Amino acid sequence: MTKRAFFVVLAAAICLGGCGTTTGERAGSGALMGAAGGALIGSLSADAGAGALIGAGVGALGGYLYDQHEKGYID
Repeated sequence: MTKRAFFVVLAAAICLGGCGTTTGERAGSGALMGAAGGALIGSLSADAGAGALIGAGVGALGGYLYDQHEKGYID
């Protein structure tokens, strides 16, 4: 992934990160932000693809947990 493409993906993830009022939207935006962050960290260790996959999973989980917290299910 070139540096320019990475920054475009990162900017898109940040812009979409604030979106979402449903569980699916929040998990999706979390996955996008996590994938962007994971790709950045993975690119430092020469495996951006694996970093993006791990980041997407962690981001989706984080978005889901945030949604559950906003709904009052988790304190």
